[in-house]
Amino acid sequence: MPELPEVTTTVNGLKKALKGTSFTDVWTDLAKNNPIKQFENTIKDKKFFIKFKKEITNAKVLSVERRAKNILINISNNKTILIHLKMTGHIIVGKYIYNKKENKWSPDKNERKELHDPYNRFIHAVFTLSNGKYMVFCDTRKFGKITLVDTPSMHQSTHLMDLGFEPLEDAFTYEKFIYQIQLKSNKYIKTVLMDQSIIAGIGNIYSDEMLWLSNIHPESKSKSIPNKNIQLLFSSMKEILNKGINFGGDSMSDYRNIDGARGNFQNHHNVYRKNNEKCSKKGCNGVIIRKVLDGRSAHFCDTHQKLFN
Repeated sequence: MPELPEVTTTVNGLKKALKGTSFTDVWTDLAKNNPIKQFENTIKDKKFFIKFKKEITNAKVLSVERRAKNILINISNNKTILIHLKMTGHIIVGKYIYNKKENKWSPDKNERKELHDPYNRFIHAVFTLSNGKYMVFCDTRKFGKITLVDTPSMHQSTHLMDLGFEPLEDAFTYEKFIYQIQLKSNKYIKTVLMDQSIIAGIGNIYSDEMLWLSNIHPESKSKSIPNKNIQLLFSSMKEILNKGINFGGDSMSDYRNIDGARGNFQNHHNVYRKNNEKCSKKGCNGVIIRKVLDGRSAHFCDTHQKLFN
């Protein structure tokens, strides 16, 4: 699932690509009659999609921002398009052609080669832009969410109201970090870091990397972790997330940026998906192992990553 660095990379790209544009139309093949409850009030609900299309048509893009793993496109009628990429979603901006007979979209043959990447062919929503380009939503598994909220009250909406602190904001101090992770002091620290109500935006990849860097076993309980390791975890969190942003996100799986290109963080993993490989920590002779914790995989070295219980 795209995490904070991938969503930030997408948002930064959209800020440039959507500047000065309006939405003139929108298409989807996801809209269904009588969708299951979790898809109500999203474009997967046919009745909602009709209203969604009416609301955004001819609306100007004012700004683009991120909250946790959500992309927020603020438009000129006091509405915000909220997009959650879920497991396999990503957004691309470019020139596309619609095949009416097959009800499918594909990149213009003269477009850059990245748009023809096989991971970019699962197009399920297309926003027509006033500059002649298209913002397309690709999603292999179709788990992604696209909806519309009122801009003035969006942070009180059900989509955003229960989210925790943003880890890279200056306001998220070390003292607040300690307080937040102690809210679930009997849970595995790996699970706590990925809890979106505690800290927003961290998932499987980056939690593994920051725990490896801070010498903490993922099954440690936060109440038992020594202060020096908590301090190291706090700094490691910021270091790893910023590194992920600097490398344009992680494309070990489906994620692509708005140009359809891969990020580069997957080439700088220390631990994620490196099970059975020798640990690269200086002076450590351990081997990376994989274990399922609370239904999610954890990759770690049980030699230098100490278990605190």
